[in-house]
Amino acid sequence: MSLNNAKHIITEFEGIRCTVVESGISFERLTFLKELLECNKFEVKVKEEPPELPGDPLKYSIGVTDLVFNPVFAVYDRSLRTKDGQFVSPGIWNQETTVYKRMYWMK
Repeated sequence: MSLNNAKHIITEFEGIRCTVVESGISFERLTFLKELLECNKFEVKVKEEPPELPGDPLKYSIGVTDLVFNPVFAVYDRSLRTKDGQFVSPGIWNQETTVYKRMYWMK
């Protein structure tokens, strides 16, 4: 789920109800999100999705046990931080940049 999709989906991961953060993601994206969410004290659950066709690369779903967590709200409300204390911006969440740029209207 990208930041363009604000749907709040709840499903079970390992028998525990979780909010789905993103699904159908690569292992690299999974690693990035897992590290980011655990850094923010969320309990993360991962599920491997079955491949659509034989030979397709593995895809994963990632979720958190906090049922009210919504990644869109968390990013735009600036409630997530990176390991080095920066706010997580949409660019950081989407892995387009590694630096938080403060908005011109914020002091």
